[in-house]
Amino acid sequence: MIIFVIIGAIIGLIYKDKALIVKPFGDIFVNLLLVIIVPLIFFTITASISKMNQPKRLNKMIINIVITFLITSLVAVLFGFGTATLTSLINKEDTQNIISQFDTTIKNDNELNILERTVKVLSTDQFVNLLTTDNIVALIVISILLGIAINKSGEKGKEVAKVMDSFSEVMYKLIEIIMYYAPIGLCCYFASLIGTIGTSIAIGFLKTFIIYTLSSIIFMVVIYSIYAYISAGKKGIKKFWKSILPPALTAIGTCSSAASVPVNIECAKNIGIPADIAETTISLGTSFHKDGSSIGSVFKIMFLVYLFQTPFNNFSMIIQILVTALIATLLVTAVPIGGGTISEMLILSLMGYPIKALPILTIIATIIDAPATLLNVVGDSSCAMLVTKMVDGNKWIDKNEEKYEDSIKVIL
Repeated sequence: MIIFVIIGAIIGLIYKDKALIVKPFGDIFVNLLLVIIVPLIFFTITASISKMNQPKRLNKMIINIVITFLITSLVAVLFGFGTATLTSLINKEDTQNIISQFDTTIKNDNELNILERTVKVLSTDQFVNLLTTDNIVALIVISILLGIAINKSGEKGKEVAKVMDSFSEVMYKLIEIIMYYAPIGLCCYFASLIGTIGTSIAIGFLKTFIIYTLSSIIFMVVIYSIYAYISAGKKGIKKFWKSILPPALTAIGTCSSAASVPVNIECAKNIGIPADIAETTISLGTSFHKDGSSIGSVFKIMFLVYLFQTPFNNFSMIIQILVTALIATLLVTAVPIGGGTISEMLILSLMGYPIKALPILTIIATIIDAPATLLNVVGDSSCAMLVTKMVDGNKWIDKNEEKYEDSIKVIL
């Protein structure tokens, strides 16, 4: 996809306005994404909620996992906001030229008070309105409630849960099919975009990629070392960096948190994390804890903020950006490129930006996918270390080393 985006940029630069001839092929890709978003949200979220079972680990472990995920996700979002605001991702003089390509204006609900805006975002007065992309948050709310209702229905709800789960799998396969066309679609979309507005947005994407990648490296080296030190001191840092290379390379190579789970669990066990904590924390983390995606969501939002010249120098706007990034990250599924479509639609909906900007977020997701997945995967291992300290105490790593040495003696 990255190669085809680059090809599209080259075509746009060479042929300029003539590149608009391929725009319909890009529009096909955009339309396919917009058509599947409503059923994708409905079936996947409803299915995931309806089939939830009681976790196998003690309540203490689950509570500590949730606390750890929330705190570390907040750290990631704050870090992302700090780095994304160091410099404008889009040059101010280029923004008007780019915005002119969108035929949809930014939603303006300033005349509504905070409660009225909340009601408007969370609900709609007609069922049919849930079938449009204008009420994404309301659709998510209904999907969650329906999933809970199916779950609470017990045996009678199991058949419905199976149907929802089947539809969910079908939607994932549909995404896979559409993503076969994604390189061509993005290539044509980008070619027409660059051909119309020149290099300004391409420079913005390049700047975003460079800043995000550097931020990811700093975050991984500094923040995860701090987490390892908090978990088990200097020994924790040594164990962490000695074991983390296999899942890190798997994450970069596959761009999939799910594909990295087996290697990551093995890595956690090598660090000395008990099997039950490693398996539960990393499995849950694949869906509910994504440091790289959290930072990425902030970068996507800030790209739009700079693009549409939205003021963010007030406290309420900063809170909106941070909360939107946190919520959007929870909806990124543990699959390669394409799983973030729901998240990106939610960003556009909550921030009030035009739906036509979706391909821009798709391109950002594409170019930052490898470093984002790296942080998602490695972050789960560091969280497993923190959880182990809270569950098993400060000396957990020494205890596990003693158990390992005892088991070796028994074998010998």
